[in-house]
Amino acid sequence: MKNIRFSNLDRAKTIQELTNDTYDLVVIGGGITGGGIALDAASRGLKVALVEKGDFASGTSSKSTKLIHGGLRYLKQFDFWLVKEVGSERAIVHKLAPHLVLPEKMLLPLIENGSYGKWLTSIGLKVYDILAQVTGEDKRKMLEKKEAMKLEPLLPKKIVKGAGYYAEYRTDDARLTIENIKSSLLFGAQALNYASVEDFVYVDDKVAGVKVKDGVSGATFSIKSKYVISAAGPWVDELRSTNNSKKGKQLHLTKGVHLVFPKEKLPIKQSVYFDVPDGRMMFAIPRGKITYVGTTDTNFNKDKDNVRTDLADAIYLISAVNNMFPSINLEMEDIISSWAGLRPLIHEEGKSASELSRKDEIFTSDTGLISIAGGKLTGYRKMAERVVDRIAKKMEEEDGLELKECFTEKIFLCGNVDFKKFKHVEKYIDEVYGRIKPDGFSKHDAWFLVTNYGKQTEMILENYAGVKGTDIYVRMAKAELRFGIDYEMVQNPMDFFIRRTGRLYFDIHSVRTLMEPILEEFKSIYAVDDNQISEWREILLKELDDHSNFTLDRV
Repeated sequence: MKNIRFSNLDRAKTIQELTNDTYDLVVIGGGITGGGIALDAASRGLKVALVEKGDFASGTSSKSTKLIHGGLRYLKQFDFWLVKEVGSERAIVHKLAPHLVLPEKMLLPLIENGSYGKWLTSIGLKVYDILAQVTGEDKRKMLEKKEAMKLEPLLPKKIVKGAGYYAEYRTDDARLTIENIKSSLLFGAQALNYASVEDFVYVDDKVAGVKVKDGVSGATFSIKSKYVISAAGPWVDELRSTNNSKKGKQLHLTKGVHLVFPKEKLPIKQSVYFDVPDGRMMFAIPRGKITYVGTTDTNFNKDKDNVRTDLADAIYLISAVNNMFPSINLEMEDIISSWAGLRPLIHEEGKSASELSRKDEIFTSDTGLISIAGGKLTGYRKMAERVVDRIAKKMEEEDGLELKECFTEKIFLCGNVDFKKFKHVEKYIDEVYGRIKPDGFSKHDAWFLVTNYGKQTEMILENYAGVKGTDIYVRMAKAELRFGIDYEMVQNPMDFFIRRTGRLYFDIHSVRTLMEPILEEFKSIYAVDDNQISEWREILLKELDDHSNFTLDRV
C-alpha cells in the first residue's frame, strides 16, 4: 500500500482545496470514530473532508486502555448485543492491522469473595466465546489455582482459587486513528488537524457546510458540504448547542485514568483483569519496558481541554494494584507516567458512571446535522458503518443515488502491506532487528518500529540512513520525525512525542533525552524562530510534569 504525502508543510494548499471544493460530507472530529467514518464514506465513493480542532486522536482516542477487547464486563449488565458486536470486531480489526492490534491473552483471577465465581466465569466466558465467534486456540480456558499461579506468580496465593484465560488484543489507539485517517486519503478524502469548527453554513435552514478557524494561522475559512457529521466525542453537545439542537438525550462525561510503572516495579508476566475492593474491575497490562494499570470511572464536569490525573486517582489505582499483588507495594514515586481521558457516554437518569451503557447513539437535528456519540474503541468500524448508512439512505431518498455497501472489513490499514497473520509481523520484527542490530539497536527497538509503523518502517530506515550524527537513538528519532512530518501531519513536538510515537506514556525518559535534538529538527524543518522553540519546550516540560508528578494540589 502506497503512502500519500500528508503534511502540514502543505497546509496552505490543503486549506485552499478545502475552501474551493464542495464535499459530499464533512466529518468533525479526528478521533477513532471520525477517522473510521472518513474511511468508510470515502471508500464508498463520497467526497469527504475531515477537520479536527486539535491534533488527530488528541481527545479520547489517545487516552483509552488501548485494548481492542470484547467488553466481558458488559455480560454482567446483560448487554449481549454490545458484547456480540465488539467481540466480533476484535478479529476483524486485528486482520486489518496485525502489526498494530496485537494478540494479548488475558488472565481473570478467581478470588475468594470476588466479582466472578468459578461457575459464573466459566459460563460467562463460554457465552463470550459464542457471541464473539471465538475459534481455535483463542477459546477460553478455565485454569486451576496451580496453573493460574504459574502464569502469574504475583497473584495473592492465599485467596486465588483459579482463573479464566481468554483472548483479547492490545493496540495503540492514537496510531490506529492516524492509520484510519491516512487510509481514507487513498480514497480521496482530505483531512486537517488544528482546525476548529466555529459555526455551520446554512442554506434554506439546512446545514450545508462548516466555518473553520485555522489553529495555526488564526484565519477563518468555510467548507461547503451536502452533509455534516459531528464525531467530536466529548464536544458533541457543544456543537449541538451551536446548531441550536441540543435537546433530548445528552452526554454524560466520565473520566478514566491510567498509571504507568517501570516493568521492574510491576513485573507481571502477562495481562491481568482483576477485582478492585469496591466491586469494579481493572486491567494491568505489560507493554515493552513498562506496565500500565487502569482505569477509573468517575463523573467529570470540569474543563474538557484540561483533563488530568489527580492525587485521588493515583491513590485509588495504586491501592487497587497493591491489593491484588500484595508482594509489590507500589508507591507514588514509582509512577513514571499517566494519562487521563473522557468517555462521551449517553446520560441515563439514576445510573452511576460505571453503569452507563457504552452503546453509541446517532442524533439528527432539524437542520440536518448528524451527531454520533458513545461507543467503544473496538466498535469504531461498525459505528462508522451505521452513520454512513444513515447518509446513504438520505442520498437514495433525496437524490436517487445508491452508495456501495460498507466494505471496510476488507481495507487493510496503512502499514499492513502483506501481513496475513501475526506470525508474519513477528518474522518482520526479526528481519528489521537483523538490519539495525549492527548499529547497536536492541530487539525492543525493532519491535517498537514495527508495532508502530508496520511496513512503513522501511521509509523510516531509509530516512535513518540519511541522518548524520553519532547517537543512534537521536538519528532514529529524527528519521521517525521526518516520516511523521511528511506523512502524518505532525505539526509540533507534542504530536510527535505523545500521539505518533507514544513516548510520553511508554518511554517517558526518552522524551527528556530527545527533546532538544527534536526541537532543533523542528526549527530547521519548519523554519520557526527561537520564541516558538522556547514555547514548545515549555509545553513539553509541563506535559512531562503533568503526566508524572502528583502532589496535594492535584486533588
